Amino acid sequence: MRLVAEPLRLRLLCLLAEGEADVTTLTGRAGAARPAVSQQLARLRVGGLIAAQKTGRRMVYRLRGGHVRSLIREVMAHADHLVGGHPEHD
Repeated sequence: MRLVAEPLRLRLLCLLAEGEADVTTLTGRAGAARPAVSQQLARLRVGGLIAAQKTGRRMVYRLRGGHVRSLIREVMAHADHLVGGHPEHD
């Protein structure tokens, strides 16, 4: 869970849940510096949450399977639940 606890990594995962993208696209959409985005993508890749494929001169990133997409949905739903002040439930 530490991998998704860092705000920029979580933002990148949410963006990749919308579809694959390269570093330039992710940098613009995340509103972060390119070195920071590249560093966090490397951590997510080593952690097995994303995959990368070289397409020409670009590296294109994507989530690794439906389980990761489900994990991101659950994390975001939990965050919305907490921010909304809803009581805990099972």
